[in-house]
Amino acid sequence: MPSPSHTTSQLLQQAVGLHQRGDLAQAEALYAEVLRREPDNFDALHLMGVLARQGGAPEAAVELIGRAIALDAGKAIAHCNLGAALQDAGRQQEALASYERALALQPAYPMALANRGNALRKLGRLEEALASYDAALALQPAYPEALGNRGIALHLLGRRAEALDSFGRSLTLNPNLAESYCGAAVTLQSLGRHEEASEAYRNAIEAKPSYADAWTSYGTLMQRSGDYEGALDCHEHALSLRPGSAPAHLHRANALRALDRPSEAAAAYRDALACGADAASVAYQLAALGEEAAPAMPPPQYVAALFDQYADDFDHHLQYVLQYRAPPLLLAALDEAGMLAGDIDALDLGCGTGLCGPLLRPYARTLAGVDLSPQMLEQARRRDVYDELACADIVEYLQARAAPCNLLVAADVLVYFGDLQPVFRAARRVLAEGGAFAFTVEAQEAGDYALRPTGRYAHSRAYLEALAQAHGFQARSITGQVLRKDDAQDISGLVAVFFKLS
Repeated sequence: MPSPSHTTSQLLQQAVGLHQRGDLAQAEALYAEVLRREPDNFDALHLMGVLARQGGAPEAAVELIGRAIALDAGKAIAHCNLGAALQDAGRQQEALASYERALALQPAYPMALANRGNALRKLGRLEEALASYDAALALQPAYPEALGNRGIALHLLGRRAEALDSFGRSLTLNPNLAESYCGAAVTLQSLGRHEEASEAYRNAIEAKPSYADAWTSYGTLMQRSGDYEGALDCHEHALSLRPGSAPAHLHRANALRALDRPSEAAAAYRDALACGADAASVAYQLAALGEEAAPAMPPPQYVAALFDQYADDFDHHLQYVLQYRAPPLLLAALDEAGMLAGDIDALDLGCGTGLCGPLLRPYARTLAGVDLSPQMLEQARRRDVYDELACADIVEYLQARAAPCNLLVAADVLVYFGDLQPVFRAARRVLAEGGAFAFTVEAQEAGDYALRPTGRYAHSRAYLEALAQAHGFQARSITGQVLRKDDAQDISGLVAVFFKLS
């Protein structure tokens, strides 16, 4: 306990010294004593808020720093620290406003400029974020954190080589900056340089063993490469560091499912739900395990999140790990059906990163793509082959579209629909007479459709033929093909071309 003879100023000085040395509990006790004696002490309120943020209590930090600012709104550092606490609380727009207030008071403030860049990046304003990082670095070139976050913005802008350069400069200044290793790993992974990405994740973990996000990201990379035991170990380590992490519980569940441990996977999905994971998405995963009734289709937020997560290295994973063949198989089926004569108005449904786009473009007068995942669409946009790209549910998009088209293509998309009736109704509406609907599905022998443990639906040939008859299509061809591999096993599917009848 502090001596009663100590002045408030002396107590505050002691608290700051303890805070700087990392003795947070003792510092907190002295800050509290200062506030007991002097409830309106600006410095004690402000620094108690900083300490609360360091202790993982951002809302408490916001309240304390806010009280300090109410006493004196002229300190740029307090506005900057309030912005950081607001960001930790997920309140990005309010954080940005706090950084703007800090910069209005002190324009040449590198930390506020860098943090402003972080808020802009989280709000999707990437070019503005990059400009803010560059402004911070113009004032303070040796600023490793700003260089690392600049690398993230460059990565999101698709400027991968520049991103790696920025991460490299960051790590030259601070070889122990785990966040920059992680950022570099994500970029390397998106470039298909998985061994280097693995090394970068290991470096991040070595630099900061308590970095839960690094363990989680390393685990997802292992899972993508088929090392499910390694992935499980990583996710469990992440959870030992952050037990309440819903994403880590979800990733652990996915690893257990891949290891064919369904009862443990189901329990892990329920743990994720208890930690705040999306209820509809968890229910869908449990349905895939046979724990709940299968819905007619997955929740849109599940599909969007799934593909946003994999957008960066989706093409590499599909083509080199899963040996994905749907786009060329569909083009061959369309060619055989005489549908590639040119002057086609085509829609690529569930276009993803746009793997079908370059194959369709030579035959298309107009080519549009639609997908639920914004990150996938950003990858498709960089191919520069589409006249239009829309972020939407494909059925809603088809129902709202005014202009007819000659060709609908859905490569590996209908596996995320059980009941295909709404898709066929919407497809018929938008297709011109004689237009073609070409698609792939995973195949099953009996019944109409079923949700598999992979979280994807399979459909039968008889079901597709019944849909054609019910919705005014002629089934020109339905051919059995191997669409891709999963855990080195062939995934059998059906490649179909249907023509719209008058």
